[in-house]
Amino acid sequence: EPEKYVSRGGFKLEHAPAHFGVEPVNKVAVDLGASTGGFTDCLLQHGATKVYAVDVGRGQLAWALRRDRRVVVMERTNARHLRREHFPSDFAGADLVTIDCSFISLKKILPPAIAILRRPGTILALVKPQFEAGKAEADKGRGVISDPTVHRRVLDELQAFTATEPRVRWRDATASPLQGPAGNTEFLAHIETK
Repeated sequence: EPEKYVSRGGFKLEHAPAHFGVEPVNKVAVDLGASTGGFTDCLLQHGATKVYAVDVGRGQLAWALRRDRRVVVMERTNARHLRREHFPSDFAGADLVTIDCSFISLKKILPPAIAILRRPGTILALVKPQFEAGKAEADKGRGVISDPTVHRRVLDELQAFTATEPRVRWRDATASPLQGPAGNTEFLAHIETK
């Protein structure tokens, strides 16, 4: 039987509509860290009208998504430096931004994500503690952080960070139904702009 999504990332994001009540139906979405396109695929299958698939790499997005007229492929684009000018001229802001980035803290990605959102808008971000905690903590577990105390601290720090952004509210976070590649526990965060 064929896989439901082009990558396992789709199953991670699929948890969000059910848990947070966030529906992509009729929304314009931006997928930061699109890679193969698991999140993009999930967004489309849940009714998004358009998805801007942003990734710093190139040639990774699944062919089926490249051919989809609802997908705008934005390769070689670093989410950390993303601004509205990087988008096609008809881009009027996103209703929903999803984030699945590695080797960088969400604290570096959230400000540009917030800047491209309409208000009200929603961010669904995959929190990867190994890229949020200190290097020493990540190295101690060979890149795997299994201590729930560290997980809690990482989520608390991200929540405190979002509180410094005007008209932004941290709503909730939940454990991802799938672990990261090395066995890391990941979390989905639900953030809103007002």
